[in-house]
Formats: sequence, C-alpha cells, structure tokens
Amino acid sequence: MADISKIQNGEAMTLREQIGLTARLALPAILAQLSSIMMQYIDASMVGRLGADQSASVGLMSSSLWLFWGVCSMITMGFSVQVAHAIGARRYDRARGVLRQGITSSLAAAIVITLVGLAIAPFLPGWLGGDDSITGNATLYFGVFIVALPVLTMNYLAGGMLRCAGNMKVPSLLNVMMCLLDVVFNFFLIFPTRELDLGPVSFTVPGAGLGVLGAALGTVAAECVTATVMMYYLCRRQPGLTISRRPLRSFIPTKTVLKKAVKIALPMTAEHVVFCGAQIMITIIVAPLGVVAIAANAFAVTAESLCYMPGFGIGDAATTLTGQSFGAGRMDLVKRFGHITVAMGMAIMTVMGAVMYVAAPAMMEIMTPVAAISELGTEILRIEAWAEPMYAAAIVAYGAFVGVGDTLLPAIMNFGSIWLVRIPVAAILAPTAGLRGVWIAMCVELTFRGAIFLWRMASGRWWRNAKKSASATGEAETETAVPEEDLE
Repeated sequence: MADISKIQNGEAMTLREQIGLTARLALPAILAQLSSIMMQYIDASMVGRLGADQSASVGLMSSSLWLFWGVCSMITMGFSVQVAHAIGARRYDRARGVLRQGITSSLAAAIVITLVGLAIAPFLPGWLGGDDSITGNATLYFGVFIVALPVLTMNYLAGGMLRCAGNMKVPSLLNVMMCLLDVVFNFFLIFPTRELDLGPVSFTVPGAGLGVLGAALGTVAAECVTATVMMYYLCRRQPGLTISRRPLRSFIPTKTVLKKAVKIALPMTAEHVVFCGAQIMITIIVAPLGVVAIAANAFAVTAESLCYMPGFGIGDAATTLTGQSFGAGRMDLVKRFGHITVAMGMAIMTVMGAVMYVAAPAMMEIMTPVAAISELGTEILRIEAWAEPMYAAAIVAYGAFVGVGDTLLPAIMNFGSIWLVRIPVAAILAPTAGLRGVWIAMCVELTFRGAIFLWRMASGRWWRNAKKSASATGEAETETAVPEEDLE
C-alpha cells in the first residue's frame, strides 16, 4: 500500500496507489469534519429544545462567528501550506521554523481579532436586524466564542499543520473527542437541575440552566481541551515538527516566512471575509421574514453541513497531496491528485445529497420540536440537495489549488459567484418566495461556482502557474534527503 513518503522520495506511484493514498488521507479528514458537524448538531438540537427565540438568537450570530473563526483559520493556512511544501522537499528544519513562527504570528493576529469582536459584540445583533427578544442572548453567545478565539486559533493551526504533514488520524481522533466532550459539557450547562425517570430508577441530574450561554461555554470548553492536546502532540510528538529545546528568538517571525504566509493567506482571508459578508447579507435578507424563518435557516445550514463536510475533508486531503507533491517538484502527481480528489468528492457528495433529500424531515425534527420550523427547514434542504455535486467540485478543487499556493484567482472566483449571483437572486426572490427563494438562489449559485472551478481544474493553469512561480524562486527544488536524526 502506498505511503505518503513515496511522494517525498520521488518513487513511482501507480494510479491504484494514488487512489488508495487519497482515500486513506481523506477518510480521517472526513471523519474529523463530520465530528465537527455533529458538535453543531448537538448544540442546535439542545438549544432547539429551549424554544424558537433561543434558536433564533443562536442562528442570528452563526454567520458572524463563521467570519471571525474563518479569518483566523485562513491565517493559519498561510503557514500550514509552507509546512507541506517543506516536508515534501524533506526540509524539516524549515518546516519546524515555519511552525514556530506560525504559532507567534497566528496568536498575535487572533488577539487583535478578538479585541475587534469584543468591541462590536453589543451592537452586532441589532445591526443584523434581530429584535429585542433575542439580542441579549445573541450578544452573550457571540461574546463567549470571541473571548476564546486565541485558543481556537491554536486548534486550527495544530490541526492544519498535522494534516499538511500527512497526519490525518490524530486531528480526526481529537475532533471525535471534542464532540463527546461537547455533549457532556452542554448536558450540564444548558439545562437546569432536573429529574430523570428511567423506569425503575430515577435520579436528579444537576444542571447550571444557562441556556444559550451554556451552549457557548460547553462548546468552547470542549475546543479548549482539544486545542491543548493537539498543540502538545504537534510540538512534542509529530515526527519532523517537534520544536522542544529551541531558543525563544526562533519564534520571532522572519520577513521571508511572513511574506509567503501573506501571499498564501491574504487571498484566502479576503475570500472568506467576502463569503461571510455574503452570509451576513443573507441573514439581513432573512431577518425580516420572522423568527421561524431565522431559526429554520440556521438549522438548515447546520443540517446541510452534514452533507458537504465530507467535501471539506477531501479538500483537506487534496491540499496535503498537492502541497507535498508540489514541494517535491512532482508536477505529474500535483495534476493527478487534483483530478482524483475532485472526482472522489463529487461522487461522495452526490450520494450525500440524495440522502439529505430523503432524510430532510428526520434531520430537522432532531434539531427542533417546533413544527413550523421543521417543515420550512425540510423544504429548503430539499432545494439545496440538487446543488451538492457541483458544490463538491468547488470545495475540493479549491483545496487542491491551495496546496500549490494558487489562492488569488480562486478567491476572486468565489467573490464573483457569491456577490454577482447569490446575493442579487436572493434579494429578488425573498420578497415573493420567502426563505425558499433565498435557498433557490443558493442552489443556483453553488451550481455555477462548481462549473467555473471545474473549468479551472481542467485548464491546468492552476498548477502550471504555480510551477512557473516556484521555478523563478527555487521553491519547488528538492534537496538532499535530511538525515534521520533530523526527524527527532
């Protein structure tokens, strides 16, 4: 069975070995993404039991939280991709140096972003169109996550570094652990003390009764525990990336590493800001439709994520495979892994879309007992199911492009698709078709986006341009193999 070291060592790989390696890297990444989504399901279903107002207060802030989380995640990717290139070229000293500088830079950026988030937290729910019945809980929910942002950023950095080093198992297992911890913490923090009757046995279960605030605290606590373990493993146990016994000055960012990190991360960050800005605009369009529409929209987004998160898992694998192949100077594998991962993603998400169409009623009933919310959520999920294959194409192709550092044009493509297709169509349809019109607009836009990403993948420009850029700077040249002791 093929190992990822074959890429680094320049060994020949058959098509069967390439597909097998892709599957072995993608499966843990898919499981990690699914565990993350299950955590969102848990939060949504537990908060959903508290009523429509509490559900709406969480749903109102979801898109804004994605904006802040995503910016921090994109910043860490500027360093993770460099690690993939360095490991592909067997330049382990450089990989460790990038990791140390990535910790310092990402943490500093997260602190600044946290301060910005805290400054706007009291006003944000009102800006988004929330009424007085939900703005208080919405501010609390948002504020808790923002305070924890530096720790969550270290979780993003550690997971990204491990995946780009080819280690998909540890982040996956830790994400499963995070999901389980979230269940436990939420169970005691969201609900008040209550009696559980299990037939012949009944007992009192203590609870804090914090409601929406408890949901935020439970999730943050689970993520903080996971981040601590993940960072420990990355810095002390991961071969080629251990950074113990190093002088503090080695953590000071250098111009070379920062410049390349900005080159990789800036287009991704800008694209994410644009994307989340569009999500926030959708929230503003949905807010006047009422509490039921806000809650149904938020729950349906969470439910749909179960379908598309396998695509993001395969996209993570695509970044690792194309990144290490690029670092090793093996452009034949860069192209082949791009095509394999996109095909795999489209196949899996086509099946998931069909499952979502059939299971939509059950998915919504798990999250909310309110019939009106559940019925509306079911309708819009079935609209979105038709877009899943092309959404997969966009997700996975983007991951492949990121692996070689091709981020600027894909970011522009995402920007144009969302703002020139989704937002105008949603604004036109919402007044007459309500929330259904908003999701029709989303379905149309995702199909269009997938088509343009497939076109760029097929053109080959993404890897040819990266090859030219690397040739000009010498980044893709392989070096003499590093001695084994350098792996310690």
